[in-house]
Amino acid sequence: MTTPRRAPRPHRVVSLIGGGVSLFELAVPCEVFGIERTEIDGWNYTHRVASTRPGPVPARNGMSVIADAGLEAAEGADTVVVPPNGTMMDEQRRIDPEVVDVVRSAHARGARIVSLCGGAFVLAAAGLLDGRRATTHWMTADALSSRFPEVTVDPGVLWVDDDPVFTSAGTAAAIDLCLHLVRTDLGAAAATTVARRMVVPPHRDGGQAQFVQTPMPECADDDPLGPVLSWMAEHLDEAVTVEDLARRAALSPRTFARRFVATTGTTPLQWLLTQRVARARGLLETTDLPVELVAQACGFGSAAGLRTHFTRVVGTAPSTYRQRFAADLAG
Repeated sequence: MTTPRRAPRPHRVVSLIGGGVSLFELAVPCEVFGIERTEIDGWNYTHRVASTRPGPVPARNGMSVIADAGLEAAEGADTVVVPPNGTMMDEQRRIDPEVVDVVRSAHARGARIVSLCGGAFVLAAAGLLDGRRATTHWMTADALSSRFPEVTVDPGVLWVDDDPVFTSAGTAAAIDLCLHLVRTDLGAAAATTVARRMVVPPHRDGGQAQFVQTPMPECADDDPLGPVLSWMAEHLDEAVTVEDLARRAALSPRTFARRFVATTGTTPLQWLLTQRVARARGLLETTDLPVELVAQACGFGSAAGLRTHFTRVVGTAPSTYRQRFAADLAG
């Protein structure tokens, strides 16, 4: 007689929400873990949405979400997910102490703890990110680092796996991290199946640096750095040295370098490299120039030089970046 196959033990996922919850990030664990996927062998996830007070919870964009459970639901959860909530994102960055206690307790008993975007502030408040590498949306990375200096904040990645604590970057990076969790639990084939149903790539290369803009710093009218910065931006294809730039500013190289760092937050050559990469991104997105010509137009000299610096800064190769972001040049 054939012994019936025992069903896998449920892996209970609970998402904790509060007022002003971001619907996109909340929808990701609901979509990934809250759908029964009988076509995937071993699929065992269940998903619940919990809040301090079960019932309607006001979300962003003028809508509400129904939390079907209170915070006690997290007591038996295998994975606790914290999406960004409005209370984390105001000027005071208030964080509900009840949620902090629940997250801390879940971690202490061995649950997997996951933050999506600004949810990292809750994990940090619970002390779970102290001494760890973590990420959040690049726009709030400085705030997270400033408020919680024991956390090593990496704003250049889509997610960080520091098992059993996981953090993701902004918005769509929640998808990347949740698929990574499925891949970790059930294998690459399972994650690929979920991704196919969601019509998203099962794995994205690169990081948040692909989406960060680098604005030109503002300088006072009488600041000698202003004209130099403008000149640098207009002559990215030319080879320059700090000495050359200092002469343009009528300053000694040492004084120029010191004032440059104070104004821009980085060194002259690093700023120049960042601007060259930004120019290359624009050309890759909007033109069909060969990579060799893009490299020359941006001051990298060769395609190999462009690939080296572009990949280091953006996290993906120029050709891959063009495939992902290029406009429809045929039109």
